[in-house]
Amino acid sequence: LIPTYTSQGGEMEQFEGATVIEPKRGYYADPISTLDFASLYPSIMMAHNLCYTTLLKPADKAKLNLPDDDVTKTPAGNFFVKSNVRKGLLPEILESLLAARKKAKNELKHETDPFRRSVLDGRQLALKISANSVYGFTGAQVGKLPCLEISGSVTAYGRTMIEFTKQEVEQKYTMANGYDNDAVVIYGDTDSVMVKFGTSELSKAMELGREAAEFVSAKFTAPIKLEFEKVYFPYLLINKKRYAGLYWTRPDRYDKMDCKGIETVRRDNSPLVANLMNMCLQKLLIDRDPTAAVDYAKSVISDLLCNRIDISQLVITKELTKHDYTAKQAHVELSLKMKKRDAGNAPKLGDRVPYVITAAAKSTPAYQKAEDPIYVLENSVPIDFQYYLDNQLSKPLLRIFEPVLGDKAESILLRGDHTRTRAGATSKVSALSSFVQRKETCLGCKTVLPKEREKLALCQHCEAKQADFYQHEMMQQHQLEERFSRLWSECQRCQGSLHEEVLCTSRDCPIFYMRTKVKMELETQHKRVLRFGLPAW
Repeated sequence: LIPTYTSQGGEMEQFEGATVIEPKRGYYADPISTLDFASLYPSIMMAHNLCYTTLLKPADKAKLNLPDDDVTKTPAGNFFVKSNVRKGLLPEILESLLAARKKAKNELKHETDPFRRSVLDGRQLALKISANSVYGFTGAQVGKLPCLEISGSVTAYGRTMIEFTKQEVEQKYTMANGYDNDAVVIYGDTDSVMVKFGTSELSKAMELGREAAEFVSAKFTAPIKLEFEKVYFPYLLINKKRYAGLYWTRPDRYDKMDCKGIETVRRDNSPLVANLMNMCLQKLLIDRDPTAAVDYAKSVISDLLCNRIDISQLVITKELTKHDYTAKQAHVELSLKMKKRDAGNAPKLGDRVPYVITAAAKSTPAYQKAEDPIYVLENSVPIDFQYYLDNQLSKPLLRIFEPVLGDKAESILLRGDHTRTRAGATSKVSALSSFVQRKETCLGCKTVLPKEREKLALCQHCEAKQADFYQHEMMQQHQLEERFSRLWSECQRCQGSLHEEVLCTSRDCPIFYMRTKVKMELETQHKRVLRFGLPAW
């Protein structure tokens, strides 16, 4: 049934994959209709009867004396017999999988029970993955059933279909044919094309999308079908496989903000990156206010350089999978450093290691600057904010703002007045700290107190306003106590009890770092209040 496959030594034979139409980058304020092929690769295999059992070698075609009408020549140059000669096994398997998926999706539409809905949704997704994997194992040369003639033919058909769709849409939807604008395909990837019909009306874009899908589907062999699925409005096209837009399936309300290939979920970036990207995209796409998005990005950069960003937003986490990487890794070097400090609490293999990048000499590599966030908080170790700006924020920001601002994006966002003011902490564990003696200062005017007044809160010039300064310090303490109690209550809710001590030490949780920081700030503030002495009545 299956042709014998002889594995070749050395480099594996390659076949060309899916096509990607070069994107026309930019920020599109008009609706962009998206046309998708339903189950593209399985439908190609069914439409053209691609299977191990229908594959013909060129010599066999002449030997069997088959007429040309009974043989299909694929764009990759391979030959397969048509279904009227022999129906392939793979198309039959795919038909049963897709029929079962269609049945599950129909049941899902009418089901109301949440549990049964989740079961049916899982079933249709499993059937979808199973159908798509049929193409996958034909191209996997290290698998049990490789056949590059099938996989190469499938991707070749896919490439020609995407190009054909682009050509047909741009030829039909023109002003010469009576339409208001000329349609332009701005991007295409594997099984979908994105079309700008030129209309500013969402409902009109949806109507033209459905019409185009039906028009192009009629030119393909069944069961290949092009479907209108959604409209992006507005749409930010950054690069290949990188875009964002508001996802509309009905004209009255958008479904969600859809992002692909943008740093909004990656855990090896700091939370600051994801939060900043999400907020900027909301202002660009939902509020449609690019100026507000630029101003927000500038304010976050200013807060970062002035040490106003909470440390929980700067924590990067990576999994410790091994100790012997070829190149030195920040999380590995930190785990070894923590092991020397306290072997019992050091991260082990399989743990996720959180770290922040601290300030050091200019030529110090990043892996030497990684430090435990708790150690940084406890010892006021200064953070390298320039590293976060250059290596975490700059590239993602420029990616989403270059289509809007053009070549000026870098100078507007990363240079200017908002980057000139900087602040940092004074480390308690630096080399210089052991040679420096701390002097108490006046809580009012910040001047160094003389030796006889070191235990007092104020200098002799500010003593007349002691009540005002005391009230101010008590207010600061009250605010910190209130914030700490809210964070504490949140941790109690998370562990399921409001009457027990919080035992959580989750290093992946931002509230853990906030709670630790506020606790330390509260202890420092309490000492400041005690410098006024016990209140006398």
